[in-house]
Amino acid sequence: MVSSRATVAIAALLCLTCAAAAAQSPALGLGHPASPEAVKAIDIDVLPDGRGLPPGHGTAAAGKPLYIAHCGACHGATGTEGPNDLLAGGRGTLTSARPIKTVGSFWPYATTLWDYINRAMPYEQPHSLAADDVYSITAFVLFLNGIVGERDVVSETTLPLVKMPNQNGFVPDNRANENLPRR
Repeated sequence: MVSSRATVAIAALLCLTCAAAAAQSPALGLGHPASPEAVKAIDIDVLPDGRGLPPGHGTAAAGKPLYIAHCGACHGATGTEGPNDLLAGGRGTLTSARPIKTVGSFWPYATTLWDYINRAMPYEQPHSLAADDVYSITAFVLFLNGIVGERDVVSETTLPLVKMPNQNGFVPDNRANENLPRR
């Protein structure tokens, strides 16, 4: 015989299941599949090996005026001044009592810089720059850190090849998923 508590629990579960099904009903306009355009708009992740980078290119020379226009007010003309985070300098300080974490001293992958600029900058209009502009600004920030030359072309094929000064400063997480704690 089923207890009254179990009966109530089963009834509550059935009500929740029906409510969830109704909430996804096409009649309510909820739960419809995302269009390819909607997926493309949010599918902008870039991996360290360059997967996800769109076609495009830029140089530090082309990036300097773009950087001054879109980034200089917050990060300074050389990336070493300005009210917000420093972008250049800091090499050799990570093991000191006062480490200076910049793109040139701390970041392990150049593709992460492109991804961050593309997603979040400029601060007042994130994700508003064209791919070539992001490549050019990325090249300029790398140039400020002495990582690429002023006329070196940074593109979807060359950017993943850029060796960052701290690329080997991180320990990879090689744990297999099955060894992670269960929730």
